[in-house]
Amino acid sequence: PRAASRRVALEGYHAVAPDALSPFGGTPSDPQEARPLFQKLDRAANTKNFVAAVACTGFCWGGGVTNQVTVNAPDLDASIPFYGSQPAVEDVPKIKAAMLIHYAGNDERINAGIPAFEEALKKAGVEYAIHMYEGAGHAFMNDTGQRYHKEAAELAWKRTVAFLEAKLKG
Repeated sequence: PRAASRRVALEGYHAVAPDALSPFGGTPSDPQEARPLFQKLDRAANTKNFVAAVACTGFCWGGGVTNQVTVNAPDLDASIPFYGSQPAVEDVPKIKAAMLIHYAGNDERINAGIPAFEEALKKAGVEYAIHMYEGAGHAFMNDTGQRYHKEAAELAWKRTVAFLEAKLKG
């Protein structure tokens, strides 16, 4: 989250990176220790903690949180989930924000939910764009991880900055 927030800040935006695991003393340095803590979070309370933003973005689990914030924050202007689990289709009509949605081509579990999500977005008249990065796997933006995909990450970031520029500064 710090690296992503820094990148957003370097583009001229105020960036907030709340630590969702604060109720448990903060995010542990070992990602293996953090994963089970996410399962213990109260989903509704966690979503309320993130709702006060103008734009929301997240990666992996945070991409799913971004989608939940998007359906629960009618004042949100822009939503940018990266390879996150989709919200329930019955919640999609609540979305008021414009969405820029990034998916990895090699991410079967997450991608299984795309068709129903996209159909619901169209039906609800939500402004959205979905980008699929073929050849990239889940977590392709994480430049410290083994699944980092430089070309996909650079293109996704370029699109993200342009989207923020259009939706927040325009």
